[in-house]
Amino acid sequence: MSSNNGLKVFTTPFNSGNPVTVLVLGVCSALAVTVKLQPAIVMAISVTVVTGFSNLIISFMRNTIPNSIRIIVQLLVIAALVILVNEVLKAYVYDVSKQLSVYVGLIITNCILMGRLEAFALGNKPVPSFVDGIANGMGYGMILIIVAFIRELLGSGTLFGMQIIPESWYAANGGFYLNNGLIILPPMALIILGCIIWVHRSINKDLQDK
Repeated sequence: MSSNNGLKVFTTPFNSGNPVTVLVLGVCSALAVTVKLQPAIVMAISVTVVTGFSNLIISFMRNTIPNSIRIIVQLLVIAALVILVNEVLKAYVYDVSKQLSVYVGLIITNCILMGRLEAFALGNKPVPSFVDGIANGMGYGMILIIVAFIRELLGSGTLFGMQIIPESWYAANGGFYLNNGLIILPPMALIILGCIIWVHRSINKDLQDK
């Protein structure tokens, strides 16, 4: 893999090929796990690890998988990696694992993973496939973190559970500020995501016809 091709594979998911803002994949988890920054970051890392290593494994196996059962093999690889990630989360960040609940398991059905396996890993060598998987996971995670930052800050006045908005600003203490309770509800996550997509496409004029 040449350095130029490798750079393109790595950078495309952050802009013109972002899996959330351009391909509109993985939206459900973007709405469900972005009330707080910490679970959003953990989910982003989890998806990145699974996407990267599933791409790597399938790329190694690409010439030996019969076409008729390739989807089954891909799902088995993804499921095995998700189980490993879930066990690691339970062992080291149990509280966050409980917050993420079933959404870690639902990584198995995340369209981003199957999309990258079908579109890239089955037709490319292991190293570029691994880079593609990591980059798409990070591109997905970037959007999750942006949405979670906005929702936690404006909805709870905190970041990573630490108070950011001064207590003296709140109306209960004679101030002028109130947390926006609406922003922590799922419909507002969709609106925030829509605004991000709008800004992204406004900046990238070539995406407006897609």
